[in-house]
Amino acid sequence: MAYNGTDGTAVPTWLNKGDNTWQMVAATLVGMQSMPGLVILYGSIVKKKWAVNSAFMALYAFAAVLICWVTWGYKMSFGDQLLPIWGKAGPALGQNYLVSQAIIPAAKASAMFPMASMVYFQFVFAAITLILLAGSVLGRMNIKAWMAFVPLWLTFSYTIGAFSLWGGGFLAQWDVIDYSGGYVIHVSAGIAGFTAAFWVGPRLKQDRERFPPNNVLLMLAGAGLLWMGWAGFNGGDPYAANIDSSMAVLNTNICAAASLLVWTCLDVIFFGKPSVIGAVQGMITGLVCITPAAGVVQGWAAIVMGVLSGSIPWFTMMVLHKKSKLLQMVDDTLGVFHTHAVAGVLGGALTGLFAEPALCNLYFSQSGLRGAFYGGSGGVQFLKQLAGAGFIIGWNVVVTTIILLVIRLVIPLRMSDEQLLIGDDAVHGEEAYALWGDGEKYDISKHGWYDDTTGHGDGTGQGARATIELGKPARGATMEL
Repeated sequence: MAYNGTDGTAVPTWLNKGDNTWQMVAATLVGMQSMPGLVILYGSIVKKKWAVNSAFMALYAFAAVLICWVTWGYKMSFGDQLLPIWGKAGPALGQNYLVSQAIIPAAKASAMFPMASMVYFQFVFAAITLILLAGSVLGRMNIKAWMAFVPLWLTFSYTIGAFSLWGGGFLAQWDVIDYSGGYVIHVSAGIAGFTAAFWVGPRLKQDRERFPPNNVLLMLAGAGLLWMGWAGFNGGDPYAANIDSSMAVLNTNICAAASLLVWTCLDVIFFGKPSVIGAVQGMITGLVCITPAAGVVQGWAAIVMGVLSGSIPWFTMMVLHKKSKLLQMVDDTLGVFHTHAVAGVLGGALTGLFAEPALCNLYFSQSGLRGAFYGGSGGVQFLKQLAGAGFIIGWNVVVTTIILLVIRLVIPLRMSDEQLLIGDDAVHGEEAYALWGDGEKYDISKHGWYDDTTGHGDGTGQGARATIELGKPARGATMEL
């Protein structure tokens, strides 16, 4: 059968192959930030006994969000208006719908690629939001409660922010600038994660006091996928392979690099040594901060934003956190509040200062948008940015609380103390590494020496005596034959 991909049916006159190619590549890059990026990052940055559970929370969310997204979520975020904050639910699965020309609701314009590319591109943003949120509750949230939480939060929280800012809702009509998800994704994930951490409750005391990464090198590999994937995260949002996309990609990398360096320098100045985990956190805060502004600020502004995103979240995490009773009471496992909520609000506010008029005209259909540093209506824009952040914060606190309280009626939000003591072996019956160690139950049939030819062991423990202290690494075991 001959390939028929060049006629007018498969290549309509409105299709730009370059734009469509870039949109699918950008979507794939963002997808790889989650799969395998955050799966690897989460699985390696936590204690060994939580590696499987943490990675699986990300894996599950990615799959669950996709089915919810194409079934009802996309149109609630980008479909016809139901309320000023919400679109009408409906499936995005029909052939005629998916092969039609994509619509950009906030711009009231059409893109030069099909709806199928648009639906997938927006899905990977929705998925990574839930996965980022999960970072706040790693190491203790009941996996069954998480399985219920994902579709509910996507439906009642994420779609609200997405429609309000990107789908033509009231924040879009107010001209609040969120270039690629500083508010929709990062502030939402940070605030909802912090709220979820409050309701789920803390990890065990020993886990809060000592929670070392089980593999720093793999953690860096996951962080590297996250950084490189951000080229699609911010570069794909002009919905075209154009000069604004190029500006967004360059600014993204500039801000991330500056933020990482500032965070590392602060670690050296105040703690005497550079921290690899700190460098990753600085990288993330830089990427988050530039996201609402990526294609509408100049390169010098990206450096300034990097300096501020490497220092202000560092201050809230390293100084303010230790002085605040609320921040200390809530066990935010990976500090998502600081790296995403604080950095996201900071980025949105700085967008209201640094948004450059000519660059805004490249991206937005409406003219006249500018930051406060450029005079005119810039001061009002700054206030609009703060108001937009306030709405996203308030909505996520309230809705996340309601969702978790409803789930708590039927499913415990926190694992049992026994599961928390043991970890992956109790929750999944699986281990990250084929080594006996922290958190695993001692099972003589698995860990005893068994040799049916010499009688050293018979699987019952009669041929071997072991002295094992629960929760200690294998080095602490004394095997006596």
